Amino acid sequence: MDRRKFLKLAGVGAGGIMLPVYGVPVSAAQLAGNGMDVGQKKVLADVVLNTARKAGASYTDVRIGRYLNQYVLTREKNVENIVNTESFGAGIRVIANGTWGFAATNDLTPDGIARAARQAVAVARANAKYQSEPVQLAPVKGVGEVSWQTPIQKNAIQVPISEKVDYLMEVNNSALNAGASFVNSALYLVNEQKYFASSDGSYIDQDVHRLWAPMQVTAVDKKSGAFKTRDGLSTPVGLGYEYLDGREEDKLHGQTTLYKDSYDMVEDAQLAAEQAKAKLSAKSIEPGKYDLVLEPLHLRLTIHESVGHPLELDRVLGYEANFAGTSFATLDKWRSGKFKYGSDKVNFFADRTQPGSLGAVGYDDEGVKAKRWDLVKDGVLVNYQATRDQVHMIDQKESHGCSYADSWSSVQFQRMPNVSLAPGKEKYSVKDMIRDVEKGIYILGRGSYSIDQQRYNFQFGGQLFYEIKNGEIVGQVEDVAYQSNTQEFWNSCSAICDESDYRLGGTFFDGKGQPSQVSAVSHGCATTRFDKINVINTKRKIS
Repeated sequence: MDRRKFLKLAGVGAGGIMLPVYGVPVSAAQLAGNGMDVGQKKVLADVVLNTARKAGASYTDVRIGRYLNQYVLTREKNVENIVNTESFGAGIRVIANGTWGFAATNDLTPDGIARAARQAVAVARANAKYQSEPVQLAPVKGVGEVSWQTPIQKNAIQVPISEKVDYLMEVNNSALNAGASFVNSALYLVNEQKYFASSDGSYIDQDVHRLWAPMQVTAVDKKSGAFKTRDGLSTPVGLGYEYLDGREEDKLHGQTTLYKDSYDMVEDAQLAAEQAKAKLSAKSIEPGKYDLVLEPLHLRLTIHESVGHPLELDRVLGYEANFAGTSFATLDKWRSGKFKYGSDKVNFFADRTQPGSLGAVGYDDEGVKAKRWDLVKDGVLVNYQATRDQVHMIDQKESHGCSYADSWSSVQFQRMPNVSLAPGKEKYSVKDMIRDVEKGIYILGRGSYSIDQQRYNFQFGGQLFYEIKNGEIVGQVEDVAYQSNTQEFWNSCSAICDESDYRLGGTFFDGKGQPSQVSAVSHGCATTRFDKINVINTKRKIS
């Protein structure tokens, strides 16, 4: 199965996005079955390493991957689709003559994988004719044979399909009984079984799990024909099915307890229907300057677009200019050591070790151990996100562990880690924050957005909007979007709630690169206030 052969499904919410699903259709039973034994993977990996070395490679890594997807989509009383796919193969990357070469194969026999290794070296030699300077890899010490698994309580793919369908039907009925006219709900389950080996001496076996439970609820005014929607307020997570069933097993004491990071989709469906109906009669916002109180599931998208992407080093260097833009956060700003990305309260950090996050792994796709590092400290730009062959460009000697490929057939490259805003250090709740606002808007959930190619000028909407006057919420409003630029916006940050309000939000399908790849990433923050931001009315007037 090559990467050009894949399915696409219409998504739920977020504008009906198209979701790529790589692999061949399999049964649910096959999906839940065991893959290749780790010992067999090591034998094949050694074939690659030895073959590439003999062919002239100075460095080699191989990723043997089994990528599993299960999507369950429903609408009202019906199941729209159930998709199970499996993709299995190996990607081989080498350096020969100072230049990268890559080849991939799904022929996982010793002969097949050896042919791919020789092909990767041949590609590198051909590329070397056009290389201006040799690849410089930051050193990574081999870790030997190690393994890592997402710390899940319940493997979502192994939960019976009937149980998942029954759950989504309960979700839909909850919305319909609360007055919704239409409702879509879905489960997206991903399991990446990845084995990485390199000539540095690493043999790393990882089992990565992710889950997303989106929905969209619509309320229609039958008299006028007007309608409003409210998407679910869940977030994609690096967790198992316990995120939805709300229970975890205490193996030490033999008890079952409430899981702290659970999401009640049934309850949210009821609230979504009620709030979508309320939107129909909510007053339209008056444009002007407002203090914005932004909750985490909303602010995570603003972080993603205005902080996560512009601090990707390849974007800063112009490698993404042809497709997804560049970055305003250029090297001269970082080298000055004085560039004010935000106010003194703003501290951004990258972290691929956060439990429950989409970007959590033990090691990246170059065998670099996951870690945490600062990007913006006390408002000042201090670092970027970089891979082994990039860090020398910013005078650093250790990779940040930001390499990722969405498939065994894709070459790994720099991808965003979890990028988060640190919570405030002093005790400060959402109620405290609202009480301190005279004229403002409280915004919840992700909405539409737009940002320029340098990740500087932007506009963001949301799911729910509440007007604040003299320290109190006075009612729901509609047709809200705010406009700013990245530096002005983050320098207007005046308050951040404490750690008790800190939550992760995320995206399952963050696109980048040519050919395009998708990755999953989370962003954490607490509710945050921004002063005197320009708010516009998005309502279209018909003349």
